[in-house]
Formats: sequence, structure tokens, C-alpha cells
Amino acid sequence: MAALVVVFSPLPRLRGLLQRCWGRLERSLLPGFSGGQCPPWGPALAVQAPAFLPQPVNDTSESNEAPSLFDSILWMAAPKKRRTIEVNRCRRRNPNKLIKVKRNIDICPECGNLKQKHVLCGYCYAKVKAETQLIRMKIREKEGGPFNAPTVETVVLYDGEKPTEKDEGKRIIERAGKRPSWFVQN
Repeated sequence: MAALVVVFSPLPRLRGLLQRCWGRLERSLLPGFSGGQCPPWGPALAVQAPAFLPQPVNDTSESNEAPSLFDSILWMAAPKKRRTIEVNRCRRRNPNKLIKVKRNIDICPECGNLKQKHVLCGYCYAKVKAETQLIRMKIREKEGGPFNAPTVETVVLYDGEKPTEKDEGKRIIERAGKRPSWFVQN
């Protein structure tokens, strides 16, 4: 006795089931794209964007295509090719972007450290600050306060210095000790 068994492949049935489900999903959730009105419970796309969005160009020729989501996106520029390491290094190490070599370096006559010309030495700044503070204390002692200062120029004289004819009528502050080399006498 011979029996003939016919077995059908499940793939065509599965394909048909998937096509029917996909069709139902399109008809129920996306009626706006097929030309009908979208129900209020339909899915919405929320996009944070500027108030002005580019509108798609209206063609005079009638087309049956539904408006695409990509029509309202503002596209940004993107590089076509990757920059090579050589190009990147040439751009970064451009001579205009490098630190310039300073040619105005000089030796400080007081302490011997390197400094820029016409700029106070950073190592000597503490001495200058202390000397200025002592001069201010002398002025405060002589005047009796910040609001009693006269409206004349101040001259600082160190040991061994005498007032000149130019110093007449100016406020004179006398300091003990030798005049520092960085404090020039006018």
C-alpha cells in the first residue's frame, strides 16, 4: 500500500499573513499619507525646529506622490571625503597659527633673570610691590588720610638726594635707603 503525502510550504501562507497585517496597519495608522484625514488618535511626530521651515517647492506638474517627511528637513552641509592626517597636520601646524618667536628678550639688571624689554621683571615684582606699599604708608602718615591729599604732584626722594628747582610746590616724600635701579628719578 502506497500513500501519497502532500506537504505545503508555510512560507506563502506566512507571506500572505504579513502582507495583510501590513496593509491593515497602513490603512489604520497612516491614512494621512494615503490622502484621507488623520484621526485624532493617530501617531504624531514632534520635532523641535526653528519657526521657519523650508516649504517643498510646488511643482506645476501634478504628481501622485504624497509629501515626504524629508521635504521639511533643513539639511546641513557634510564633508564629502575624510581629511587625511597630512592635511590635518598641515592645517594645524600652519606657520600663522604657531607661537611667534620673541626677539625682545633681555636680562633683568636687578636679578639677572630673563624678561621682556620695557616690561617689569616678574621676579622683581615683589620688591616693587613692597616699595610701593612703603611709599603709600609714608604718604598716609604725612597727609593724615586718603581724603586730605593735595592736588599736586608727588616726588619721592631717597638718601643723598636733594629737591631740585622743578620740585618746588610739589609734595615731597623722603625714604630711607638707596634708590632702586628700576625706580627712575624724574
